[in-house]
This record gives sequence, structure tokens and C-alpha cells, in this order.
Amino acid sequence: MELVFEAASEEAPGARWQALFRARWPAYKAWYLAEGIAARPTYLECRTALRRHMPELVPVYERLCALVGGSDLSARFLSLYRPPPYISGCSQAVWRGGEPALVRNYDYDPRLCDGLILNTAWSGGRVISSIDCLWGCLDGMNEAGLAVSLSFGGRRAVGDGFGIPIVLRYVLEFCRTAADAAEVLRRVPTHMAYNVTAIDRTGAFFTARLAPDRPALISEAPLATNHQGEVEWQRHADATASVERERFLSDLLAKPALTAPRLADAFLRPPLHSQAYERGYGTLYTAIYRPARGEVEYRWPEVSWTLSFATFGEGVRRIHLPSETAQPMTAAVTGGEADP
Repeated sequence: MELVFEAASEEAPGARWQALFRARWPAYKAWYLAEGIAARPTYLECRTALRRHMPELVPVYERLCALVGGSDLSARFLSLYRPPPYISGCSQAVWRGGEPALVRNYDYDPRLCDGLILNTAWSGGRVISSIDCLWGCLDGMNEAGLAVSLSFGGRRAVGDGFGIPIVLRYVLEFCRTAADAAEVLRRVPTHMAYNVTAIDRTGAFFTARLAPDRPALISEAPLATNHQGEVEWQRHADATASVERERFLSDLLAKPALTAPRLADAFLRPPLHSQAYERGYGTLYTAIYRPARGEVEYRWPEVSWTLSFATFGEGVRRIHLPSETAQPMTAAVTGGEADP
């Protein structure tokens, strides 16, 4: 299987984002309607929820809706308010020695990955992020020096709230520090359980355990996998090796000789790196955010791609995913200033 990653810049939502929407909307529409239209909130409910919980984001939301013709269904989808449930893997950890860094693996079904890295300034400040649901963020960094990433929280609870990608978009658009981000995550409701890890350019960090049925827990944990304390969904934890990955990361971060490069390298190997693509939990990319530099490095085994606010080279990576019995990933490069 080949997975295409594209890096693109567009300061304000315009023709490039519009083309992205047109290309991906049929698949997202089918997903959004999978449980029937009655299962999704009305446009009025979606807009009211956005205005209540993330009012500063409403102008961008309205601009996006206008770009796609202002239809009722697309506007409801773009709010990401009470979307259908979805489940991923993921591991993430912060590096606290020397220059701050956030390292994460995104583990998901490769058939459902947008594969888009956007460099934007939609609300004035610049943001580099990996996109999900056309404008939400799986992980990202802003020019103020705040980096965030998400992982599924390993619980079945579904409730009244937003898909976490739009909440991370809000954080990156309007927060400057880890403390700012923690305050947002305490008050904005999410529709499923997620773990969010954040670090800013000063090295301040946290991991938030979010859920629709209990208050957010903000902790000083420097890592997260796919459960929240005690395992509540054993089958998912077993399938994704969530406990084993957490234990591995905890032991690794405790080693006195650990360096940032060694931490990043560990994410490219088992147990953190997964080739379970057919089961929907394969590692699609590793991202290393260095917020003090304004730089992110996307990595695959034998492949590296660095982007920054100073030098954001547009381009494409074509990643050839192995089977679960597997040869290393390889990549082809087109456009921009990409490394082979």
C-alpha cells in the first residue's frame, strides 16, 4: 500500500483548501452519514456549540463553510460537533532534557489518513499541523512555540462534545503556552476519550486525559498511549499493546543516558512502531516537534522530512507501507526541497 503525504502552504483558507475539500468530501460525507443523518446534530446545534465553546474559531469556520457553498450538511460536518466515533492507536512523549521536544507516532488505518501537512495563518498566528477531517489537527505546532498531539483514550464512552481534532485546531490558533492549552482542554467538551500531550518552548508540558463523562484530568505525565490509568477496554488495549508501549516509554524516559535523538529513534522500532496496517493500527508517521526552533521532522524508517516556519518547503512523500511481515518502508519524493 502506498500512502501519500503532501506539505502545502495557504495563509488564509482559499482555493487550495477548497480543492482539498472537493477531493475528500465524498469519503467524509459517507463516514459522517454512516449512522444516518438523524444521528448527527442539526446545523443550529453545531453553530451554537461552536459559538459557546470556541467563539474565536467561528470566523474561520464560516469562511470554510462559504468556500464549500454553505450547504447544511457540509457545515454540520465541519463543526466536528458530535461526529461519528472513531478509534486510533498512537504513542507520544515529551523530551525535557535540553531543548524541549514532543515526539509522537500516529497509528491508524492508512485508508483513512488525509496525509496533509498544512502551514497556515488562519487566525493571524502561523500553525504547522497534520490535518484530519479537513481542518482539524492530529498534532501540530504554532509560532508561539506550543506543540500538541493526540491519542485515543481507550474508553468506549461517547457523549456530547467535539471531535478532538477541531479542539487541537482551536488550541494551536489561540493558545501560546502549555498553561493556556490546559485551560482550554479543561473547558471544551470532547465526544470521546482522548489523551493530549503538550509542550511549549520553555519546556512546560502536560498530558490531559479527556472524556465526555468525567472532568478533564491535567497531569505532569510526560507520555501517553491508549488508556487512561487503569485499562477499561481490554480488547483495544491488547490489540494496540497500549500497556506495553506505556511501560516501554516510562522505562526509556527514566534512563539517565537517554538523549533526544535516541528517544526519537525508539519511535521507529517496536514496540512503539507498529506494522498492523491491515488491522487499522499501523504507524503512519513519526513526528518530532521542536517548538523552540519552530521545526517539525516527519520520519519513517530510512526517511526523514523536516519542515519549519523559516523554511517550509512544499512537496510530496510517497510512503510504501509494508505488510505485517515486512520490509522497511521506502519513499519517493516530488516537489519542494525534500530529502530523499
